[in-house]
Amino acid sequence: MATGGPPARETFAHDAVVELDPDGDDRAPGSAITLALCGSWAHDPPCPLAPHHTRADRTGAELALRVLFAANPADEPSVRRLIDWALETGWGDDPGGGRTTWRLIWSGPAPLRDDELAHPQRLARN
Repeated sequence: MATGGPPARETFAHDAVVELDPDGDDRAPGSAITLALCGSWAHDPPCPLAPHHTRADRTGAELALRVLFAANPADEPSVRRLIDWALETGWGDDPGGGRTTWRLIWSGPAPLRDDELAHPQRLARN
């Protein structure tokens, strides 16, 4: 018997490292991910495909990105492909209107850490 409701979302993590231009905006790769997943920076919640949160930590020219997202398990591969595609393009507009370029060094699935469990659960409820 079908339940009639949408499939339950599960939570996932995705890590990536990019080499950012020296004057690049740390927010630009995350903005590119949001555009890839949502089609726009400005939309009513929830995110249409996968509610997500991107954190960026810069060390020199390298920017480590951690994307937490909630998605139907059948959509997980598509979400990861969109994240990779956004980062492989190598450029993005930052929220201030400037353009930042980068080079993707690495990207792939990552396990959720214990200290992150509450955040993805909030995403999954959206």
